[in-house]
Amino acid sequence: MSNPADKRVLIVDDEEDVRFFLQSVLEDAGYGVEIAVDGEDGLTKARANPPDAISLDLVMPRKSGAKFFRAIRNDAALKDIPVVLVTAHARDDAGKKDFDEIMSAETVPGPETYLACIERALTTKGVKTFVTPKGDDPAQADLKSELSELIDQASPEDLERALALLKKQGG
Repeated sequence: MSNPADKRVLIVDDEEDVRFFLQSVLEDAGYGVEIAVDGEDGLTKARANPPDAISLDLVMPRKSGAKFFRAIRNDAALKDIPVVLVTAHARDDAGKKDFDEIMSAETVPGPETYLACIERALTTKGVKTFVTPKGDDPAQADLKSELSELIDQASPEDLERALALLKKQGG
């Protein structure tokens, strides 16, 4: 993985306590952090200085996280920035519909998994939105991600050899 000090994450969340917590997790890991208090503020900041990744709440005043997400995906300069959804409203009336529209209804359970999602978002090629299911071990998620990338790059012969080794190990 690249050096966290070389990466900047934009946290877009209207809850001051949540912003402070997420900022602390990221800064403790060495990332640069910028804060936005709602979707409108987030768009202004992202357009002025595009971040390497975005941590996004769904339910916010002025411009919701879902509207923010749609706006950046429709902006040529911002559309490739990875997004990690962090919301307490994934399953209630305030955010479930928007969350379901963006992805499956799972939430990020804790700081280690949140950090693992940010790290995966910053090191995975292509546009992806990351959410780690409840109970998913961050180390296992990282292994699955790394394995998936290697599979995508492997030749058919390498895949056949790997499959044979895995079958031999299992039986």
